[in-house]
Amino acid sequence: MSGAPARAPSHAGIREALLTWARIGLLSFGGPTAQIAVMHRILVDEKRWFAEAEFLDALGFCMLLPGPEAMQLATWSGWKLHGVRGGLAAGLLFVLPGAIVMLALASLYLRFGALPAAGAIFLGVKAAVLAIVLEAMLRMSRRAIHGRADALVAAATFVAVFFFGVSFPLVIATAAAFGMVRGAGQAPRPATPERVSIVSTARTLAFGVAMWLAPLLVLELTLGPHDIVTQVGVFFTRLAVVTFGGAYAVLTYMAQDVVTRHGWLDARQMIDGLGLAETTPGPLILVGEFVGYVAGARAGGTGTALACAGITLWATFAPCFVWIFTGAPWLAWISAQPRLRGALAAITAAVAGVILQLAVWFALHTWFAKVLLVRAGPLQLWTPQPASVDGAAIALSAIAAALVFWRRWPMLRVLATMAVLGALARLVWAAP
Repeated sequence: MSGAPARAPSHAGIREALLTWARIGLLSFGGPTAQIAVMHRILVDEKRWFAEAEFLDALGFCMLLPGPEAMQLATWSGWKLHGVRGGLAAGLLFVLPGAIVMLALASLYLRFGALPAAGAIFLGVKAAVLAIVLEAMLRMSRRAIHGRADALVAAATFVAVFFFGVSFPLVIATAAAFGMVRGAGQAPRPATPERVSIVSTARTLAFGVAMWLAPLLVLELTLGPHDIVTQVGVFFTRLAVVTFGGAYAVLTYMAQDVVTRHGWLDARQMIDGLGLAETTPGPLILVGEFVGYVAGARAGGTGTALACAGITLWATFAPCFVWIFTGAPWLAWISAQPRLRGALAAITAAVAGVILQLAVWFALHTWFAKVLLVRAGPLQLWTPQPASVDGAAIALSAIAAALVFWRRWPMLRVLATMAVLGALARLVWAAP
């Protein structure tokens, strides 16, 4: 493929980069915003491979693309350092650990039912992730919010998403429009030209789309349109092009469609799958792998389940590489244009509001076993049930916060410690 960056930083060797991508993949708990926080901490603060502005511009760009934004940001990071091979390595290492864990859990789930042991093991991990998300919110707010306008965007995003349930694509589009208007009066800034052209971009896009859709065409021709593997592949291929706003924006649509329209899972299984995805590393959209595996198992046994899980992963993540390898070479040019630069800055400020929304939402669902969504006209309110409070989760969250904010332990040490404490806590402290 064409469109590799003009140069790669000499201080980022491929071996060190591979180890770093693997580390990020193993630490990527807690959904996209927590995963972005992990990448920011490692790639910007620890490794110093990217400048703050460059990382935030790339984040804003990935937020505009369909698909899981955290995985695309990881792919961009690898591409920026080592071209296409780096992008493939970073993206695959971000997804594979979680995909392997999810496959194992899906198999155990069908054999033994729900997995309370997994919930106990990851109880402490959830507490650690909550502290990491809070730290990310504070850090990104300090660096992404410059003045009243950015603060207004962040606050409005929080209110719109948390209290009114405004769709994330609409929030991003509104922030981008606001930023374009605000950036109209700014002067262009010099851009470092990449060796890219419209012709090479079109060639990259055509090749990538052909590679992405080829397995689906093979399934149609060999198995037919009514086979469960083909149906799962078609469903997740369609899903891949409408998932603007990341995993959170598409989970409701996915859950309703696979339960009510296709009948591949029942509601309880879908909820269990979401729970497993929340407590494993990797993109939250890996719940699709769980859906594919269960659907295939119900239709034809283990072999069909593996085939459905495999085509789900391909249909979901292959286009992410296509979008990045096609669009990333243009990022420097986009960032140099006043209106587009303003749009990316506003999107970054909106992300700070989203992180705050995630922190509140995640805290409620970590500390309480039952959280009801109460609606009054356009207003919505997540209401925890006091009787369902989880004292162990609250205590573990306090410990995790102390380790992150006071002791300033490294992330891996915090996660490992909290995983052990979570398992021990559940043995002596029953869940509500």
